[in-house]
Amino acid sequence: MELKKMRELTEVELKAELEKMKKELFNLRFQHVTGQLENPVKMRELKKDIARVKTIIKEKELAKVQA
Repeated sequence: MELKKMRELTEVELKAELEKMKKELFNLRFQHVTGQLENPVKMRELKKDIARVKTIIKEKELAKVQA
């Protein structure tokens, strides 16, 4: 997902997206361990996306506190 689209989502939508990404990462890890993962780079990209979503959630929370 693009950063611009992530920033347009609400906190609830971001948290739902985060949960979805975490489940997908779990599945990718499982595939990696069993040797079924064809593209291991996808795990790295997904971890970075998770970090981006967490950062945006934190930014939105801080904006609420400051407002």
